[in-house]
Parts: sequence; structure tokens; C-alpha cells
Amino acid sequence: MKSDNVKCGMQQAPHRSLFNALGMTKEEMDKPLVGIVSSFNEIVPGHMNLDKIVEAVKLGVAMAGGTPVVFPAIAVCDGIAMGHIGMKYSLVTRDLIADSTECMALAHQFDALVMVPNCDKNVPGLLMAAARVNVPTVFVSGGPMLAGHVHGQKTSLSSMFEAVGSYTAGTMSAEEVEEFENKACPTCGSCSGMYTANSMNCLTEVLGMGLQGNGTIPAVYSERIKLAKHAGMAVMEMYRKNICPRDIMTKKAFMNALTMDMALGCSTNSMLHLPAIAHEAGVELNVDIANEISSKTPNLCHLAPAGHTYIEELNEAGGIYAVMNEISKLGLLNLDCMTVTGKTVGENIKNCVNRNPEVIRPAENPYSSTGGIAVLRGNLAPDSCVVKRSAVAPEMLKHEGPARVFDCEEDAIEAIKGGKIVAGDVVVIRYEGPKGGPGMREMLNPTSAIAGMGLGSSVALITDGRFSGASRGASIGHVSPEAAVGGPIALVEEGDIIEIDINANTINMRVSEEELAARKAKWQPRTPQVTTGYLKRYAKLVTSADRGAVLEA
Repeated sequence: MKSDNVKCGMQQAPHRSLFNALGMTKEEMDKPLVGIVSSFNEIVPGHMNLDKIVEAVKLGVAMAGGTPVVFPAIAVCDGIAMGHIGMKYSLVTRDLIADSTECMALAHQFDALVMVPNCDKNVPGLLMAAARVNVPTVFVSGGPMLAGHVHGQKTSLSSMFEAVGSYTAGTMSAEEVEEFENKACPTCGSCSGMYTANSMNCLTEVLGMGLQGNGTIPAVYSERIKLAKHAGMAVMEMYRKNICPRDIMTKKAFMNALTMDMALGCSTNSMLHLPAIAHEAGVELNVDIANEISSKTPNLCHLAPAGHTYIEELNEAGGIYAVMNEISKLGLLNLDCMTVTGKTVGENIKNCVNRNPEVIRPAENPYSSTGGIAVLRGNLAPDSCVVKRSAVAPEMLKHEGPARVFDCEEDAIEAIKGGKIVAGDVVVIRYEGPKGGPGMREMLNPTSAIAGMGLGSSVALITDGRFSGASRGASIGHVSPEAAVGGPIALVEEGDIIEIDINANTINMRVSEEELAARKAKWQPRTPQVTTGYLKRYAKLVTSADRGAVLEA
């Protein structure tokens, strides 16, 4: 046992005295030590139930012959952090979570780990940690929120943000907004659509790091507690078989994840997180491959915000394994990949039935023949940018219009709400990238304001920042190189014509190379927006979005 390094032998007598101080018995010390990484806190709605999940995991571990020991991981609520300086502290927590979990796991020599995350950054952060530490590890998340109900229609957090835009446009009263406010988020759990948290929880199943149902069983269902117990049991079986994360998170597993990303219509944030997780697993994952995969992968699900179905309905329809089974009929999955069940992907998904062909379209009748995410390139984004194609109105798949340029999110929101943005415009928000933000803020407020004001099918938004999974429309993010390092987005001027062709995977500004060179010669770096603390260090170490915004010394 790895934990023998802190439990066995005369040299470890002082260590054992500290275990005694914990109230740990000799019988407990004789068993494998299993770290339970709990993201529980009382500020994130997706995490308020994690104490119950953790207790169930502990029971499962103990039932299967291990000694569970809980330690914490932080988590930021993106919704509460949205639209102010707090959003600069969202993406950056992914690395704090990975670093601190690595520290705890290796300092105390745990034999195995069960990760209990739920929301946007702590799922990928803990996947990164799992790849680094590489001891037997299972993920069991807190589960998705149930959809809200307003006027007999299901709704979610994205509708709430758009309601504010509708109020600004004068199409919704303050009383109606309050009704949404009180009904949009009715339970604990990760927000109810295919936003980033649920995207990553679902992809955890696809990668093979979570048990069946981890991405879709609602937070308030008792089935979620049973799943947590089974996760505790499963990690002990992994320990006995010595199945570790790097045995599971292989190149083939990441190809499966990208394929299912396209089929499910996941958040564009997955294009940041999957390369970062792969990097920790020693796998090179270039975002360019996304278009190749997308070209042959049909989009089978239109979950909110792309459509009017929610994670609870995906669960009822058969969940992630049912979607995987549909995609496997096309020969697009690597079925021999190992998983936390001790079985292969093919063994896991065999006989998983699609119970609702409207929620999960059959492979022969997809929503579209290509995947939900597209990577674009051109003279505006030479190193790529990303759009959630499945959430773009058909008329906006090809668009050209004048650039309306803003050097921060706040200025753009003021212009949108002030009625200064009109149909046909292309809103450009720059200096919000990994270095420039710093922290690469999500632009849910401006995209929601655009949609709420009835401009969602006529206005595009381009940024070197990123988008919430709750954003919809022609929202193009992760522009690389970013403005802070002198990328072409820094050279766009008010009124430049921008040409977007999502199906052709291109994005260009109608400006000559000579003019761009002249602008580049005059360009001066913007004054850093944060000069102290963690964000200052982060800005120095972070790489570009096309590389997953990983940190390098």
C-alpha cells in the first residue's frame, strides 16, 4: 500500500501517533487509505448537497474494505461570480483545485481517491489532479438541478439572464422578472441545461472516470445517493486491480470525449478543459482535431440553451450511455477503452436503450449531420476560436457586419443595454483572454442581453474571453492569439467588416495585410488590469486558450 509510507515501520511511529490523534483505530490503519475530495460549500447551489454524497461515498468505501478520509476542494459559482471582478476568479480556480488536491493526496500518501465535484471548474480541476496523482480514482458528482417552471414552461438559469435583457428592452415587467427569479432554479444541483458543469460531468462518464448516470441523475434523486455508495465500492475494486487514471484517460478516451462532445452539444468550455486534462495525462490534444471529428459526428441532442429539453430528460431517455450507444452504431467510438467499472466502454454501453428519440435523436435522424462545436480560423483568429454551432440560429451561421469594438465586458454591456447595438452588428469584446483579463471571464451577461433584446438572430459576439454554457447565439470565444499579446483581435477597429462562416470554419476581418501590419506597428500593450495577488501570478504563467489555458513556468 502506498499509505504504508505513513503508517508502517518504526520510522513511522510518530505518524501513527498523529493518526491516533484523529481517533483512527489500528484496524482502520491496516486498510487502504482512500481520500474523499469534497467540494462541499454553502455558496454554490450545485454543492450544497455534496455533504450527503460524501457520507454515501464514505459508507461505500468502508463497506468495500477501505478507510475513507475526507479533505476539501474549493469551488466558485460562475453564476454568482458573473458580470463583475469575481468572474476573473473562476477559470483560475481550475489550477488551484488541481494543485491543492495533488498536494493533499501526495503529502498524505493516499492509496486511492474519490472525487466529489459538481460545477464548472472543479470537475476539470479534479480530473487534472487525478491524472497527475495517478492512483485509483472514481468521480461521483452532485448531479444536475431540476428545470424550473414558469407559465407552464420549463426554464433554467439562462432564461433568467435573458429575462434581464427583456426587461431592459421593455418587453418584460419587473414583476415578471421576479417570477423567473423565484422559479428558474428550484433545487440544488448544477444548472439544469447542457452548460459547462453538466457538460463536464457527462464527459466524465465518456472518459471512463465516472459510473453510469454520473452526468445525468438529478441531484435531488435518491438514486444519486446510491450512485455515491457504488462509487465508493468501485474505487476499492480499482485499487485491488490497480486500475489508475492514466490507464483510463488515454488518447483514445479523449477522442471518445471529443466525439461525444459533438453529439451532445456540450459547452464551448470543454474545448478549454479537455486539452488541459489531456495535458496532465501526457496526451497531446490539439483543438484542430475537433473539426475533423465534428465533420463525421452527428449532433443528437438539443439540450438547453440550444433547445427546450433538460438534463433530467436526458437522464430519463437513457443518459450518456444511451447516446454513446447511438454513436457507436456509426463506428465512431473506441469501444476497447478501460473504465472505472473495470469493464470496457463497449461492455458498459451494450444494450443501453434510447427511450426517447426526441431527446436523443437516433443516429439516422440527427438534429444535424455535424457536431455541436466548431473551431474557426482566419486573419482574426489565426490560432483558432470556438463556437457552439448547435446553439446558433441558422440565419447566423454565415454573417458579416461592422465591428463594434469594446476593451472590456462592462463597456459592451452598457452599449447593448443602451440600445447602441443594432441588427447586423458584430460585437467585439477583447482584453478578456487568459492573460488580458486576467482569467478569461465568461460573457453570459452580454450574450443574454443580446438575446433578451431580440437581437440573438441578427448580432454576433466575438471575444478572446469565453462563454458560459448557458450562452446561445453566434457567440464566438477563445480567440487566439488574444489581444493582450498583440493578437489580431487587438487590431480590429470600429466599423471594420467582419465575415463569419461557421460551416466553412472561417472568421476574417476585411482588412488588408498591409493595413494590419501598419496597425500592429502602432499597437501598444494595454496596462495590466490586475497587479497583485494570485491573478498577477496567473497572468504570467497562463498559456493561450487554444492550448487549454494551461499554466507553464
